Amino acid sequence: MPSTRPKTSPAIEKLIEGGLFDRLPVTFSAFFFDQIQEWDLLFPAEKNYYERFLALLDKSGRREVDRLFESVREAERKMGVTDATWPKRTFTLQQVDFLNRSPEYPVWRRAVSGVFAQLDPLLDAEAALHGQPRLVVVLSPAEIPAGPDRLWMRISKHGKRIRLAVPADGGDYAWLLLTGQPRATLAPSIADVFAASNRSAPYSAWCVETGDSLARMSSHPGVVRLSYQRLSDYRGRLLKEVQQVVEGEYVRGPQQLSARLKQMKIRPGEGDLGNDVILGEFARTILLSGNGTLLINNTFVEWASVQGVRRARPAVTMISYGIRNKVKPFSSLLIYADQDTTNPIPTQADMLGSYVDLEIFYQYIWQEFMKYAEYRGNTAFLFVADGTDEMLAIAPPDFPLFSAQTPQRPEAIFGAMKDWLAL
Repeated sequence: MPSTRPKTSPAIEKLIEGGLFDRLPVTFSAFFFDQIQEWDLLFPAEKNYYERFLALLDKSGRREVDRLFESVREAERKMGVTDATWPKRTFTLQQVDFLNRSPEYPVWRRAVSGVFAQLDPLLDAEAALHGQPRLVVVLSPAEIPAGPDRLWMRISKHGKRIRLAVPADGGDYAWLLLTGQPRATLAPSIADVFAASNRSAPYSAWCVETGDSLARMSSHPGVVRLSYQRLSDYRGRLLKEVQQVVEGEYVRGPQQLSARLKQMKIRPGEGDLGNDVILGEFARTILLSGNGTLLINNTFVEWASVQGVRRARPAVTMISYGIRNKVKPFSSLLIYADQDTTNPIPTQADMLGSYVDLEIFYQYIWQEFMKYAEYRGNTAFLFVADGTDEMLAIAPPDFPLFSAQTPQRPEAIFGAMKDWLAL
């Protein structure tokens, strides 16, 4: 088989050598390998999905497979794909480029999406059989200019508001909630407790935040810690390097630009994520997505959380938003420029704008998690604003806090989270 084929897992290699791809449209093979061309940089959940997907195809009968891919083969004929122009078991970037440039690409892409639309429900049902309790905690900053009665308005109808007893020392609020102990004790967070348990797997506990308060509660090596603040050196270098590419380098096309951006990896000293090749690449792709993650702290948290759940399927996720600065006027050409140095307008915190953003983000986060079978019917979502006397819980009916009749202390919330996760 040509050396251009990307490395995969032993399970997938066995299926390929057994002739699975000889039964499939050749363009689907190219599409598949384009998705996994950097196998070693995929999270375990992604690898597992592709293995299960191909195993399901391998177990299916020939007639069933032919029917499933009928629309894809029809699109291939319209594209002019033949055995002569596209030999089986060849997988190249040129083939991927051919697909992207074809006038029939939209038709072909819909046909491929139709294949996944038929198989994914079967894989979802399989995943649901192995479901386990999961937890998502979303923290809002104390500076948000709204009381709990004006928070989580878009999603409150899906859960229950639970009264909280605010501790005398406001600085202990988040610590008591997430560790069960005052901050002076430096107790481990619920993410660390889970990561240390026998239920944990690699990349199954995540902390994503604008600052570093969650990271300071966490020291277990099994916890993924993504901090906008702690990535400041890497972000600063990326801003400079991308601006140099935009202004001073000739880049012929999207493939060349992608290759250039892939060189901008996190370096030693720019954050602990550089010690893990998967997380280092994840951070690079999040920051270079071009949607403001380099410039806006809450956008970074939102996008990193969404991509984290999509790709890694963590069992425990802690998300902490902050107050973003007012967005300064800038053109699309300056999306990678440091706004503090390129714009003379003074930097100002935007309390109201942050509140408006977060009301949308809460809904987006909840809906994103619920897209995936692993989270449906077994996930407790806790939305908490630092220092407030009320939280919102969206969870299955047997979540222990739903029976509470009196205000709950933050440490009692921590206990309920441990019970829910059976820790």
